[in-house]
Amino acid sequence: MIRNHMYVLAVPDLERSAAFYREALGFTVHEMGDPGWRMFERDGCRIMAGACPDATPAAQLGDHSWFAYLVVDDADAWHARAGAAGAHIFKAPQDEPWGMREFGLRTVDGHRIMLGQELDGA
Repeated sequence: MIRNHMYVLAVPDLERSAAFYREALGFTVHEMGDPGWRMFERDGCRIMAGACPDATPAAQLGDHSWFAYLVVDDADAWHARAGAAGAHIFKAPQDEPWGMREFGLRTVDGHRIMLGQELDGA
């Protein structure tokens, strides 16, 4: 039985990453008792970010830069917030044949996230 889930990301600059998740996606940022880590939390989603300034940047990982598909309540509202905060939107919101209205963004660190809302009747 899986009791919970969290994501773990390597990021080059924790403060820059924390600002992105707070401003673009509305996450709360928590200290973790280790200066090299932060926890980004919103609703049931938790992301542990670790400072890895010498790691290969996520933007250079191609298809390996994907890390999450978040199912949200209102894809258009999430898109508006992320766009207003300057997030790099690489896929505009659109209804997909698999029953989701979704859009894609790239974080300030280069990780890619899809955010989708279940369409009525899906």
